[in-house]
Amino acid sequence: MHQYLTYRWFLLGLGILAIVGLTGMNVYSLYSLHVSTVSNSIEHQKSQLAEVSDQVRTRFRTPVQDIYKLNMDQIQYAVENSFALPDAFLEMVSIASLDPIFSDIYYSDADCKACEGKGQLQKYNSLSNQFEWVDNPPGIVRDGIGIARTRMLAMINDYRWKTRVIFDTHRSMTIALINPRDQSIVGYLNFVINKNFLVNQYLGPLLAQSFSHNNNGIIVWLHDWTQNDVLFATNTEQEYEWGDVDIIQQFPDLLHDWNLKATVNYNPVMAASRTSFYRNISVLAATVLFLMGAMVFMFITAQRERHLAVQQAGFLANVTHELKTPLAVMQAAGENLADGRVKDNDRLTSYGQHIHNEAIRLRQMIDKMLDVAKADAGKLVLKATPASLNKIVQDHLKLHAAYIENKGFTLLFQPDEDDPYIYVDVESVKTIITNLVENAVKYSFMEKYIGIKISHSQEKVHLDIEDRGLGIPRKDQKRIFDKFFRVEDALTAKTKGHGLGLSIVRTLTHLNGAQITIKSTYRKGSVFSIHFPQYIHHAKPTNNDKSRATTEYINT
Repeated sequence: MHQYLTYRWFLLGLGILAIVGLTGMNVYSLYSLHVSTVSNSIEHQKSQLAEVSDQVRTRFRTPVQDIYKLNMDQIQYAVENSFALPDAFLEMVSIASLDPIFSDIYYSDADCKACEGKGQLQKYNSLSNQFEWVDNPPGIVRDGIGIARTRMLAMINDYRWKTRVIFDTHRSMTIALINPRDQSIVGYLNFVINKNFLVNQYLGPLLAQSFSHNNNGIIVWLHDWTQNDVLFATNTEQEYEWGDVDIIQQFPDLLHDWNLKATVNYNPVMAASRTSFYRNISVLAATVLFLMGAMVFMFITAQRERHLAVQQAGFLANVTHELKTPLAVMQAAGENLADGRVKDNDRLTSYGQHIHNEAIRLRQMIDKMLDVAKADAGKLVLKATPASLNKIVQDHLKLHAAYIENKGFTLLFQPDEDDPYIYVDVESVKTIITNLVENAVKYSFMEKYIGIKISHSQEKVHLDIEDRGLGIPRKDQKRIFDKFFRVEDALTAKTKGHGLGLSIVRTLTHLNGAQITIKSTYRKGSVFSIHFPQYIHHAKPTNNDKSRATTEYINT
């Protein structure tokens, strides 16, 4: 039997472990899917930022994209001989000057003495479509051409293209004109960037259009990181904080002091994924709890069924044994009487008393088992009538008081002076009292006392049966009304019983519309209290009232 129990525990643990393992795998899969969805959404937003930076790069290069088609030999020849710049060159510069992203255009030869503050630069005049010499050109122009000149001197020997675009941060864009035939620098075209137009009329609207805060859950800042200055934000409600930045996107080969910084909030796709994740986790958790609860419930039920089967087997063995005892006594006494060997009147009376007592004991055992069987089958029939609880107890004590006192008990009965009535089946109430008193007698080993008290409140009539016997441990008080249950104790083990009495008491109590409670202290005694609904009647019922009020109901 022990091996069988161990095997069941092993299977229960294995089942729970399997459920936990499968649940873990499902949770991991759901989480991975959610993380993948979020990552894909963030990567998509990174790609959008990269596309915007490429659009800005294209925006700067579009007005000057055909300059590489110019004949650099012609330009170099005109410069070296102080001739006017070719018309094709001026035409392309004229086209670029129409773009509002540039405020001014300057030209310098390869030496760029003006970069050192010693010479003049040529500034394009859109009205005359010519370059005109100017003194003291702006510092951003000299700086832009100087940066381009320094870089080109370092790389000209390995460069094979006609033009090279070099940015001085967000201030100017310089195009180096190169003659690839002899790898020489022809000159430099410098385009002064219109910062106001770039930020407010181009980049700002482009970012606002590409990253609407309400649609894609991303906030983008155009940030000058050298000055820690936010030039534009797609959502002005949220202030820029370095700790909030999730993505940084540089502009390729231009606007080196600026970049795009973004914080990613939950967009509709991410929010839907998160909602789906939590919903699936909730459903999974509920399912797992249900499965584990069902497994544990089935296991506990199987344990209880097994325990009940053991109790029933023990009950059957005990009942068989106890039935044999009175039958054996009755058989022996009957044989002696039948043989005529007993002729003395005292002995005849004694034998008759033995047979009578054992018959009563046998009948009580059979009645108790029949009551249990009827209750289990739902066929216990009760006849309810208005009755005085005082009288019910008094009638019971007339029959049993002598027996109780002969056992050495002090019996104290306190009736209710108002003599309250209840609407019950009288015989079943007597059975309740009999079982509770019988228990008090059986389990009182030291102080032998039984107290019966009747009282009433506004709507209830209370029957308290007190003993000062063994008492019931707190851990067992919830189970004492279960069928076949007996408190495991060295003293109770010596007392005969089947664990049916209190089960019958509870069944009959409930069938009479009452409740039963217990207050018990181990090794000090117990008080069983039955709380009956009070029968309200303006006058004490007569015999006719009782017959009219009598009804019959069946436990179904």
